[in-house]
Amino acid sequence: MENIKLPCLLIVEDDIENVKYLKLLLRNNFQIETCDNSDDCLAILNSKNVNIILMDITIHGSKDGLQLTKEIKENPKFTHIPIIAITAHAYQKDKLNALKAGVDEFLTKPVDGIVLKNILIKFSKK
Repeated sequence: MENIKLPCLLIVEDDIENVKYLKLLLRNNFQIETCDNSDDCLAILNSKNVNIILMDITIHGSKDGLQLTKEIKENPKFTHIPIIAITAHAYQKDKLNALKAGVDEFLTKPVDGIVLKNILIKFSKK
């Protein structure tokens, strides 16, 4: 059997139940890394070859998800990595702020698994 290398998906989420759901949903399609704060996220990005990031807007650490997204997108080493915001912040202004920070897609919780998988397929092919 061939050893197929799966793309690396980084889930930045501080709610353990959401992490469990996302891991269960996506475990067959991605090598999954997780963290619950901005500082660990940057450490993982510097040590692993991450292909896609799922970013909660409200996370622990020195930065929130929007500040972290902006920092990642401004770093030439990481600017190519698609960031998909997954958040309970569902107002239009929240979406606009996330897009302004640099997210590539914006999903509200609870996440529709089929919609998420379709978005991930789209970004995996880029």
